[in-house]
Amino acid sequence: MNAEPTTTDIAVLDHDAHGIPAADYVSILRERLPDHTVRLVRTDAERRRYLAEAPVVAGVRLTDEDLGVAEDMQLFACNAAGVDHLPLEELAERGIAVTNASGVHGPNIAEHVLGWILTFVRRLDEGRRRQRRREWRRFQSFTELTGSTVTVVGLGAIGETIVERLEGFDVETIGVRHTPSKGGPTDEVLGYDDLPEALVRTDVLVLSCPLTETTAGLVGEDEFEALPNDAVVVNVARGGVVDTEALVSAIRNNGIHGAGLDVTDPEPLPEDHPLWGFENVFLTPHVSGHTPKYWERRADVLVDNVERVAETGEYEDLRNRVA
Repeated sequence: MNAEPTTTDIAVLDHDAHGIPAADYVSILRERLPDHTVRLVRTDAERRRYLAEAPVVAGVRLTDEDLGVAEDMQLFACNAAGVDHLPLEELAERGIAVTNASGVHGPNIAEHVLGWILTFVRRLDEGRRRQRRREWRRFQSFTELTGSTVTVVGLGAIGETIVERLEGFDVETIGVRHTPSKGGPTDEVLGYDDLPEALVRTDVLVLSCPLTETTAGLVGEDEFEALPNDAVVVNVARGGVVDTEALVSAIRNNGIHGAGLDVTDPEPLPEDHPLWGFENVFLTPHVSGHTPKYWERRADVLVDNVERVAETGEYEDLRNRVA
């Protein structure tokens, strides 16, 4: 009988991602890093023990107590794209590298966005309604995606993947980002100050940006006024990027053709909220990030970084490093 290893190389803090348990992540890491001891933290006692041993910790959050015991930690592999909730200054002072999950959600969120766009364009929702009524009666499509202009706000990993998936549809694309000088895969790249100019030319507005001081309430009454009344709005960013009252008003007054929302403000959406009642508003409960391949993609990043460290002996030039 093999003795249990006495040290921990990688500690995975117990949590699930979109309903998929972290135990799956541990299994993948153990298979792909057979020379490393990977442990799943399930109890408070295990948390204290494994964090005290592990140079690499994977999870979403770190508490003050965690930092107090994690004396050997060299890398915190955050299982989220955003890291603003982490004690970044303290981690930097201790020389601890931080990576994030940027890019992991790109393919599945892009497919979610395309699903909504094509549903609006081909009126697939109407087909479903007629199917439920067992009604064989033809209806006309709304438009064609080909030749339209799609504006993507936020050209991070998710926004760029959305643009890549749109390439086969012969659309014009406008990208809006905080620093337009960085460029991007779209036909045009503009800054947030130029958003109004982009909106008047937009058939489909896709929001895939982080929620920041700049983007909070970014799309409000004036922006809905600027959009053509046959435009479609898709939000897979955060609910707070859109002024909800302005959105409801735009829907009620036919200011836009419709909206696809995976995120809302407030969230969860109250049962009596008016957004539930519109046939031209498609709602999903913040699930566009789900993919059965989530932990595999997280493992791709972490395994790559662990192998780099093994080769160089340093926690530098890591994939997805943010701090």
